[in-house]
Amino acid sequence: MDLSRDRLDLLIEQHIFNERDRRILRRRWFDKIKFEPLAEEFELSTRRTKSIVYAAEKILIKYI
Repeated sequence: MDLSRDRLDLLIEQHIFNERDRRILRRRWFDKIKFEPLAEEFELSTRRTKSIVYAAEKILIKYI
């Protein structure tokens, strides 16, 4: 299923409640930022950044 950016953004807004996590996921999905630069940008470890993205994806997959 191919969802539009607007639809994905709406799903993120509706189901990911932490603002930082929403920003991280948007940067990862829409801007195609790799985990290491993303971790630096948000001052997190790469491991923590991956954990945030994977947890958010697990939530959103139910709605896609």
